[in-house]
Amino acid sequence: MDSILGFLSTVSWWIWLLIILLIVAIRDIFIQNAHTISHNFPIVGHLRYWLESIGPEMRQYFVANNREELPFNRIERSWIYASAKKENNYEGFGTDRDIYAHQHIFVKNQMMAYKIGSGHPNKKDNSFLPCAKVMGAYNQRKKPFRPASAINVSAMSFGSLSAAAIESLNVGVAKAGAYHNTGEGGLSPYHKKGGDIIFHFGTGYFGVRSEDGNFSMEKLKTLVNENPCIKAIEIKLSQGAKPGKGGVLPGAKITPEIAKIRGVEVGKDVLSPATHKAFDTIPELLELIEDIAEQTGLPVGVKGAIGKLDQWEELADLMIKTGKGPDFITVDGGEGGTGAAPPSFADHVSLPWVYGFSSLYKLFLDKNLTERIVFIGSGKLGFPAKAAMAFAMGVDCINVAREAMMSIGCIQAQVCHTNRCPAGVATQSKWLQNGIHVPLKSDRLAQYFKTFRKELIEITHSAGYEHPCQFTMDDIQVNVDDDFLHSDLKSTYGYEKSKVDFNNMQELYDCEFLGGRDFHGTIK
Repeated sequence: MDSILGFLSTVSWWIWLLIILLIVAIRDIFIQNAHTISHNFPIVGHLRYWLESIGPEMRQYFVANNREELPFNRIERSWIYASAKKENNYEGFGTDRDIYAHQHIFVKNQMMAYKIGSGHPNKKDNSFLPCAKVMGAYNQRKKPFRPASAINVSAMSFGSLSAAAIESLNVGVAKAGAYHNTGEGGLSPYHKKGGDIIFHFGTGYFGVRSEDGNFSMEKLKTLVNENPCIKAIEIKLSQGAKPGKGGVLPGAKITPEIAKIRGVEVGKDVLSPATHKAFDTIPELLELIEDIAEQTGLPVGVKGAIGKLDQWEELADLMIKTGKGPDFITVDGGEGGTGAAPPSFADHVSLPWVYGFSSLYKLFLDKNLTERIVFIGSGKLGFPAKAAMAFAMGVDCINVAREAMMSIGCIQAQVCHTNRCPAGVATQSKWLQNGIHVPLKSDRLAQYFKTFRKELIEITHSAGYEHPCQFTMDDIQVNVDDDFLHSDLKSTYGYEKSKVDFNNMQELYDCEFLGGRDFHGTIK
């Protein structure tokens, strides 16, 4: 043995390298048959696969220009990062955006901007911007809720996102006075760090799931009673990433902690069906909404990506007939989001947000139902100008998912579905998520929200209004096409949004149903 070890120690390093390369070449040619390139070009063929694997990063850093990338270009990401870090988020020497491009947004400024007085809430806090409507007010729920922020965290589950990411988001919304939607993965300990909560469940009923996989009202009641941070309930009908399609949470990702929170078995694949078991028809959905509201006292809403409108019209007609209905509707865009989905769904199924929302809102507007509902927009709206457009179309507040992820460190690596997120945001790897420092990242989420609201308020004031709910569709122009050039939203989408009952910002500040009390109670 000593002689063998002695002989091996005399072999030069480059000979060992040649031996390893020879073994790889033999394997490529004679053993593996899955990859044609590495078979035909042994050894060097592996370089092709490695370069392909880092292609998104190479294009992001060296190839793509500032306005070129999707889903978020470099300028958009840089604005979020700078806003979150309280750095200079301005740009100099004029815009580099093609302002004649299709769908470019123009906000019409007033000759004399709105001027706030000395005692105005925005003098005390230049980012104070609550929802102008109260969830549950029309239906007289026992616990109405006015979202304290015009921008909030959209549905992202613990399990899809890491514990550190969820905790950073929740601590951040507490610091910003916003709310945090749980996503359909259940209410985790990381959601209970001080922020207002919208509890969201889908077809898997995680967190409120009976042993046979059905919805459990008793579990929901217990959850609400034990967690006063829950301010409303949201039923997911579909999501922008994959409307009409269920999902699978691989057993390998189900830790004992996730299993306990979701009410599932450790290590066993869990299926989220494409459809609900708790209801099959629109009347049954309406009955479930009213039952949950009665049992919990909370406002109840639905979330959906928009395609066909026949069942939405049936819901609207039932609302007129019964005087009941959802307290809020979250409209998700077909652009997709954090949910992993087949490209065929992400690219083609359901309408983009601007088309989907305008179609749905117009339907409810024609039936005089818009005043009864808080409309929430969700679909790449995390930028002040896009938010102004959304408010002009009828939105009452917005939810952001990917933008919130970026504020806590997401770099748009687009590997959310692989469990290898390098920023530690969308992974269950303990090593990777250890890079997220919760106190710092929560500050950044809060600062992004505050900067966003501040700039949206400034845009609102420039248009002559006090609150963005006052925007009309005549206040926003969009580029349409080469023949018609540009037009206001009213002419483009064929409706005028209903007027929101708004008197002044002070009235919103004094509202007894205002959320985020720990935050807004400390305004100086």
